[in-house]
Amino acid sequence: MRVNKKYSCLPAEEKGIHIINIRAIEDIGYDQHESTLLNSLSKNPDADCKYGLYFRDGKRKVDYILVYHYKKSSAGRTLARRVHHNDASARSAKQDQPLPGKGVQLEMGESEPHVDYHEDDKRFRREEYEGNLVEAGLELERDEDTKIHGVGFVKIHAPWNVLCREAEFLKLKMPTRKMYQINQTHGLLKKINSVIQKITEPIQPKVAEHKPQTVKRLSYPFSREKQHLFDLSDRDSFFDSKTRSTIVYEILKRTTCTKAKYSMGITSLLANGVYSAAYPLHDGDYEGENVEPNDRKLLCEEWASYGVFYKYQPIDLVRKYFGEKIGLYFAWLGVYTQMLIPASIVGIIVFLYGCATVDENIPSMEMCDQRNNITMCPLCDRTCSYWKMSSACATARASHLFDNPATVFFSVFMALWAATFMEHWKRKQMRLNYRWDLTGFEEEEEAVKDHPRAEYEAKVLEKSLRKEHKHKEKHRYFPEETANKWRQRVKTVMAGVKLTDKEKLTWKDRFPAYLTNFVGIIFMVGLTFAIVFGVIIYRISTAAALAISSTPSGRSSVRVTVTATAVIINLVVIIILDEVYGCIARWLTQIEVPKTDKNFEERLIFKAFLLQFVNAYTPIFYVAFFKGRFVGRPGDYVYIFHSFRMEECAPGGCLMELCIQLSIIMLGKQLIQNNLFEIGIPKMKKFIRYMKLKRRRSLDHEEHMKKKQRYEVDYNLEPFAGLTPEYMEMIIQFGFVTLFVASFPLAPLFALLNNIIEIRLDAKKFVTELRRPVAVRAKDIGIWYNILRGIGKLAVIINAFVISFTSDFIPRLVYLYMYSENGTMHGFVNHTLSSFNVSDFQAGTAPNDPMDLGYEVQICRYKDYREPPWSENKYDISKDFWAVLAARLAFVIVFQNLVMFMSDFVDWIIPDIPKDISQQIHKEKVLMVEVFMREEQGKLQMLETWKDKDKKKGENCNSHSPRLSRSHSGSLSSCHSYPLDV
Repeated sequence: MRVNKKYSCLPAEEKGIHIINIRAIEDIGYDQHESTLLNSLSKNPDADCKYGLYFRDGKRKVDYILVYHYKKSSAGRTLARRVHHNDASARSAKQDQPLPGKGVQLEMGESEPHVDYHEDDKRFRREEYEGNLVEAGLELERDEDTKIHGVGFVKIHAPWNVLCREAEFLKLKMPTRKMYQINQTHGLLKKINSVIQKITEPIQPKVAEHKPQTVKRLSYPFSREKQHLFDLSDRDSFFDSKTRSTIVYEILKRTTCTKAKYSMGITSLLANGVYSAAYPLHDGDYEGENVEPNDRKLLCEEWASYGVFYKYQPIDLVRKYFGEKIGLYFAWLGVYTQMLIPASIVGIIVFLYGCATVDENIPSMEMCDQRNNITMCPLCDRTCSYWKMSSACATARASHLFDNPATVFFSVFMALWAATFMEHWKRKQMRLNYRWDLTGFEEEEEAVKDHPRAEYEAKVLEKSLRKEHKHKEKHRYFPEETANKWRQRVKTVMAGVKLTDKEKLTWKDRFPAYLTNFVGIIFMVGLTFAIVFGVIIYRISTAAALAISSTPSGRSSVRVTVTATAVIINLVVIIILDEVYGCIARWLTQIEVPKTDKNFEERLIFKAFLLQFVNAYTPIFYVAFFKGRFVGRPGDYVYIFHSFRMEECAPGGCLMELCIQLSIIMLGKQLIQNNLFEIGIPKMKKFIRYMKLKRRRSLDHEEHMKKKQRYEVDYNLEPFAGLTPEYMEMIIQFGFVTLFVASFPLAPLFALLNNIIEIRLDAKKFVTELRRPVAVRAKDIGIWYNILRGIGKLAVIINAFVISFTSDFIPRLVYLYMYSENGTMHGFVNHTLSSFNVSDFQAGTAPNDPMDLGYEVQICRYKDYREPPWSENKYDISKDFWAVLAARLAFVIVFQNLVMFMSDFVDWIIPDIPKDISQQIHKEKVLMVEVFMREEQGKLQMLETWKDKDKKKGENCNSHSPRLSRSHSGSLSSCHSYPLDV
């Protein structure tokens, strides 16, 4: 049995109790009724510590919580759970007595206690780690007397000297005493700003941090030597709760546990189950009658409520509570949502223009005119019959709503909108950096503090042990030389040094993971293509089946029915695969074993975005660029598996089907995945936790009557899983808004409506459903900005091809300027249709009922540019096809280069840093130089004053007579010179 040396077992056979490390008779708790009576008469200690926000003394604030699981004996109970910890005494007696607040277990009715070596090892590791935390200056307090059975909590407090030391190490910018006036606008701009402030006052949140500031404190990286520069009038609030938890978390990552010869920081301890959770506390409750005012409650009222959806976000308060990284996410989401307003208005205007001109569109009127008597070739072999073009009248009219000249203008507008949005965000980001004192912050400073991940440390340990094993096997038969004994001593001394400083993973170590990543991603992309291909087979076979069984009136809606059902299938598959691909992307990233959390996050984002991008847009790309392109012609169709004929576009083009595909997938993802899942799944998890706790409470009524501590309540919340899912859904939505906007002008409107709900939904989740995340400093949104820029550039190219190849915009222009006899669109439909002699059908492909229309058909029409059957080169591609193709390619080149140039011009003409912000940053630098110059001048003046005083006193001492009596010895002592050090 492994027993720690500081534990001593005392025999207690008469009582049948095995006592472990009992330090006081009160710990036994033998007089339970009397102690209960005394506790009921005394003051509630939980109220003094504000129910877990402070230590038991009610003075030291809880900055961080460590949670661990322990096994309780079924016959006994854990005693002396809440114990205060004196920092000084623990340092001096660390090896002689247990760590602060150590739980004491009594096992009744057992001669020998049951030993779990795995749990014992975890306990030893916790003891060493917590001891190292105490040595680092932190103060700890343990609590195992909680309502959650088998769960213990370690409360951590960072005293003032530790906060100062770490703030200097982390180079945290803190406000100084120096205040300066922020430059204000003058003249007309000042009047305009005042009018705007009055108009927007009802939609401003009632938060002090959101009010416009006229003065600002000068900030400077904290230094203990220059504490006199900082405003330390209130030490309790100088470091806010966000900063305190960040400092403690950095200490937790840096502090190690060296059991088993390798380093274990908090990440490794969490990964190995030594601790089950680690998190900072929320500021308090957010609802209730007697809840004290706190930032969490204010955020819940002014931000995380659907009733304030029309208000601006209190971004500064969000940053103050959650940190810069989360603050930047919500700021970016707010800017994106605001920028969707003009895009939505223009999209509505374009859609209304299509509605207003649908009755004036000559091609759709010709298609709907039954007097034209245009007979179309069958859509499938044998079972499908000939059909009238006028039966597709509704589809043709609906296509005009999205396929009109205004959509070209809207595509150009959205490309410029994307460039303007990116520039506007960069300017907003710089304003936030100035307000949040991040102007001098660099990512390299964060990289210095990037500690290795737990998995990386474990992989390095495995590599080191493998090397050590090979070395032992190699020298097994050779006696150890005396000269090499120093190596063992060095190893012993270096046991506490991180292995990651001695060993590193090379590309050879990671090659199997890289190969797995490559094969896995190719397989996932291939799986997506296979599913899309399966849906294509479904569309073709279903269309043929409905054509057989439908009535003549129902055959006209076969195309819409098949398209709608196929899109719904695609939507369900996309939602399922999104979840699967998210897990696979995380697994592929984990086997790569990135060294730091930043590297892990960037690689995970890349893989997840690649897989989800392919998953979401592959069905849309098929309809936009491949459907109807490889069909063939009547008498020579292209077949899949020699059975299924490739599907064709409608007479009005594939743009209407693209619109249906895009709208259903976009709206479905937003409604089901982004909103229903985000609301339903957390509610379901919360309900399950509530039922489990309710079952436990029924077993212990006394525990149920207690009010939960703050750390117990937060432990029951969901852990924070990062911002990657939040960004990912918005980036995919941004793709829907920009990539295929030519086919669906209402996409910005639906994105705007979704985001208004999404902001409040995410806010409510962060405030009420999640544990408080550790604040992370960041000056931008990272890799997501590059992804946004890439999508914006790709959108220009895709919209150029959609307009050119998917819509009929280019064929109409070619007909209007090259083939129209009277300069109008009359005859355009007939120009785009080719003729086919039904006698040229291949054997077994002609319709089974050729008289379905009531007359014998000799010539049917199909949409293509081919020579007629009476031509010498019948059914060959005609010159008109090449003329239209040349025009399409020319349009792509001109549109792409023109819009790219305009986007780059917008990027160039709008400065990244607002002029007033650059002036304020320069002003801060000048003021900081002035502060230090004054400080140096003050030091020099003080030095000169001391020199003068020392000189005068030296002269006075020399003028004294040597015959002075001893009574003057006291005055002589004052002749000593002053120190000249400042």
